[in-house]
Amino acid sequence: GGHLSSSLGVVELTVALHHVFDMPEDDIVWDVSHQCYPHKMLTGRRDRFNKLRQLNGLSGFCKRKESVYDSFGAGHSTTSISAVQGMSIAKSMLNKRRNNCIAVIGDGAITGGMAYEAMNSAGYLKNRMIVILNDNGQVSLPTGTQTAGGVAPASQLSAYTSKLLVSKPFQDFRDFAKSFNKLLPENIQDVNKRVDEYARGIVSGGTLFEELGFYYVGPVDGHDLDNLIPILEKLRDSPSNKPVLLHIKTNKGQGYPPAEKASDKMHGVGKFDLGTGVQVKGKSVAPSLTSIFANSLIDCATEDRNIVGITAAMPGGTGMDIFGRRFPKRTFDVGIAEQHAVTMAAGMACEGLKPFCAIYSTFLQRGYDQVLHDVAIQNL
Repeated sequence: GGHLSSSLGVVELTVALHHVFDMPEDDIVWDVSHQCYPHKMLTGRRDRFNKLRQLNGLSGFCKRKESVYDSFGAGHSTTSISAVQGMSIAKSMLNKRRNNCIAVIGDGAITGGMAYEAMNSAGYLKNRMIVILNDNGQVSLPTGTQTAGGVAPASQLSAYTSKLLVSKPFQDFRDFAKSFNKLLPENIQDVNKRVDEYARGIVSGGTLFEELGFYYVGPVDGHDLDNLIPILEKLRDSPSNKPVLLHIKTNKGQGYPPAEKASDKMHGVGKFDLGTGVQVKGKSVAPSLTSIFANSLIDCATEDRNIVGITAAMPGGTGMDIFGRRFPKRTFDVGIAEQHAVTMAAGMACEGLKPFCAIYSTFLQRGYDQVLHDVAIQNL
């Protein structure tokens, strides 16, 4: 059990990273780190997976005290770019021999505001780092829930990166090598400028990231080791201090048909039949608390048109997917942005709506200041 499809989607990426970089001297930070199972297997922990997420067993996430290869602990999202920037600054200030710091962040986690705070800072300070945007089109759990924004992934950035994937063919190493000019010293850039403009075209696909100060590479097929490895090697060996964003496209649940076909891609599972993907669940005649909440809210919303529902990328776990099927225009998925969700709810309440902001308690810690400052103090 555990986080299955997230790990299946990054098998090739994990192999490539460990082939190219030298951990633990080099740092690889997995955002959320629910996709870290291949990483753990490659760093001497494969024989402990029978005790995954059990007492005295392997953690389901990266954990610094568990292994020197776990550069940074996680379990919640959007922290990797900030952590990697700090590591890069420290390596530079301490004159360490190597400064290779890599953040792997998904298109769901990058919807959180902290990612933009970090990119804004890294681009301004020009810290040497590689951010790998793992784009699998799965922002919410499950993606495809009916909301006021439709059924597309709950992120305008996801729509933007999807356009990049559609409008630009996958970049192979030869294409990348031609455009690598931008990471070289300025005098060499001037000599090769005409070649670079020809290679990249007049319009750059990564304008948003480049405006934030990053060198954009991509999109790249995240399952193609023949291209992924030489691109990572080139980035590793570059003398540039400019931060890089490598945009890769992967399939969540890659290689396992039951996961690829499931609406939630078998994101988090218990025991299941390997051949069919059917999960082993105990029989229960009692409805879940989540379904009771959702159906009760539907009953109330049927009588009161001012009731709306808000989720931070977790419609399935909060019951907002059930509410959304009944009231799609009154259901709002804001992505992994708990702070924004709470304050948006406060704004709705100011104008007379009755928002129900459903967030896991473990995730609401990120919106605690907003609950106090923007809701409680104002008696909303």
